Amino acid sequence: MTASLSPTTIALVKATVPAIAQHGSAITTAMYARLFETDHIRALFNHANQGESGAQVHALSAAILAYAQNIENLGALAPVVERIAYKHVGYHILPEHYPYVATALLAAIKEVLGEAATDEVLSAWGEAYWFLADILKAREVVLRDDILQAEGGWTGWRPFVVADKIRESSVITSFILRPADGGPVLRHRAGQYLTFKLKPAGQPELKRNYSISCGPNGQYYRISVKREANGQGGSRFLHDVVQVGDVLETTPPAGDFFLQDTPQRPVILLSGGVGLTPMVSMMEAIAADHSDLEAHYVHGTVCSDTHAMDAHVRALARGHGNISVTTFYSQPQANDQLGETHDGEGFVSVDWLARTTPLQDADVYLCGPKPFLRSFVSGLALAGVPADRIHYEFFGPADELMAA
Repeated sequence: MTASLSPTTIALVKATVPAIAQHGSAITTAMYARLFETDHIRALFNHANQGESGAQVHALSAAILAYAQNIENLGALAPVVERIAYKHVGYHILPEHYPYVATALLAAIKEVLGEAATDEVLSAWGEAYWFLADILKAREVVLRDDILQAEGGWTGWRPFVVADKIRESSVITSFILRPADGGPVLRHRAGQYLTFKLKPAGQPELKRNYSISCGPNGQYYRISVKREANGQGGSRFLHDVVQVGDVLETTPPAGDFFLQDTPQRPVILLSGGVGLTPMVSMMEAIAADHSDLEAHYVHGTVCSDTHAMDAHVRALARGHGNISVTTFYSQPQANDQLGETHDGEGFVSVDWLARTTPLQDADVYLCGPKPFLRSFVSGLALAGVPADRIHYEFFGPADELMAA
């Protein structure tokens, strides 16, 4: 891969690693400020990730630094490239958008690094940027072609009607989505997500990702969304405003987090809170297509009041016969009964998984809040689970997880 980059470019980019490490967040902050001056480019982004924590700024800074550090070994970045390519498909980012990023990035490097950003350094970073951009664009073409060639596939934004709205718990509601055109829908890979364009009245348009919580069926999608009281409006809009019969626009299913087509070993589906949504999709797929697969569904939530889709999950497990279901409550209520509403109290731990599941022989799929993922992505690795058997989904910039 590096053969297309000149030795001079490689040397110049590597020489900037200390400066990028020191000033990376300032560079990405300046880059986004320039990008967002253009309305149609600003509209491409999920601005919840641009919040006060600066998560996206730090994530991009870490990605740029990793690129510079691995400029001679770009194969190490292959998983990150795959995740970015899927995100671009989800947000409908097209080849014509890449020049805007190049212009903003190089101007930001010049602004922050000042005299250190010589013409030679900027030229090297320009070559490096377009080399990576071409890799991403080529992968995105393949992903989009595969989608379009499949039954029910589409590109861009497609309208779906909310056919049903189901209260799953005190905080989680499911939405059944059927295509407004009455046609088939792409059979997603269990674990993937949809990207929505939401339009609250009197507010800026929102872009949000939500995991598909049903198995692939060719007819409809289901998303199950937690109402975030302190969020930036996407979940509250869905819970409080959207009703049966309303229309939502989404791009095709995307994401590199999914159950393997032919699982080769037992699977552990581990989730916290609303992170159960892709796991329920995987459960439905296992129940329908993998009758001999050993699976362990392990879920943590606060109490029965917040516990979603339990009856459905346990029915799938009974019908399959080789799926175990274990739920932990961190703060059980007075009317919660151990052995009836839940199976354990406190929090799931790596030690518990090692004692109770075939941890060293399984593929582990994870989804949940950031602290949950931070704990388990690193904890499983420290327990000796190979990295290629630890699969996780996280919505938002996963810079800390990538570092772990």
